[in-house]
Amino acid sequence: MDLTASQRKAVFGLIVVVLAGLGVYMFVPATRGSGPAAAPPSPRHSATAPTASPAAPTASPVPVSAGTPAAPDIYQWLPFTQSELAAAASVTTEFSDAYGTWSYSQNSRAYIATMRNLATPDLSQVLAQDYSVPGVASMRTRNKQVSAGSAVIDSLRAFGTSSITFVVTISQEITDTGGRSSVTGQYAVTVASDSSGWQVNDIELASAGNS
Repeated sequence: MDLTASQRKAVFGLIVVVLAGLGVYMFVPATRGSGPAAAPPSPRHSATAPTASPAAPTASPVPVSAGTPAAPDIYQWLPFTQSELAAAASVTTEFSDAYGTWSYSQNSRAYIATMRNLATPDLSQVLAQDYSVPGVASMRTRNKQVSAGSAVIDSLRAFGTSSITFVVTISQEITDTGGRSSVTGQYAVTVASDSSGWQVNDIELASAGNS
């Protein structure tokens, strides 16, 4: 069938429209389906080098000066060793505890027995005489006095080749018919050494001196 001129123009225009639509479908990916476009592949290597985590700080050793002097051994300047000083201090403390501990029920012999081997015979005799002074002894008995003593060494006052004088605080808790009281005194106690060890040979008030 022969087409008229107007019919041929209409067919040609329809062909152009179809071809144009086919071209859009073939070359524009978004029009091929309703699914989303694929994501671009991840790169195999990072564009920048990874930043390393900072290492934990390490402690630097404290420098020790080669010229730092060692603590001096003071016993090289003393006429006794460290163990001898400790023994002297032990005897001093034991004696001072016993010196401040007594009871109205004790006579002088019983009182001195508490210091056996801690005091020299001469000092023991002096202490026994002091304990038995009539006025002091009668008051102790009348008031039923009992004393509990405790001692603390405060310092080292003096020393010689065979003797050491300590300053000692003796505290006494005294109970009697009137109640309880506390008495504290500071004494200079001297110990002397011989072949048998240390013994106290003198005790005085610290304010009176003892060297």
